[in-house]
Amino acid sequence: QVQLVESGGGLVQAGGSLRLSCAASGITFSLNTMLWYRQAPGNQRELVAGITSGSRITYGDFVKGRFTISRDNAKNMVYLQMNSLKPEDTAVYYCHAAGWPSYWGQGTQVTVSS
Repeated sequence: QVQLVESGGGLVQAGGSLRLSCAASGITFSLNTMLWYRQAPGNQRELVAGITSGSRITYGDFVKGRFTISRDNAKNMVYLQMNSLKPEDTAVYYCHAAGWPSYWGQGTQVTVSS
């Protein structure tokens, strides 16, 4: 069965850093575009970053220069390094494997205090 499991969320002060991890199983990981989305209460889910099977990377406008997405195909892992965190980054962060069908992790909470 396909499973995506996020970890690394938590509480951090503004200006701090967190590293999120997503462990994938049940898919041919190296063939999937992997993405991070986030959703704050009352808001729509928004794209944070994405990385293709060929390691092409895109970022949402609000995180460019602060976040870095990477993947380790040998370990079936995708990461999101988040630096210079702001209170507005507070959200549940979700790992997403694009394709048909698409798969989602359960999310990990990131809370940034001011």
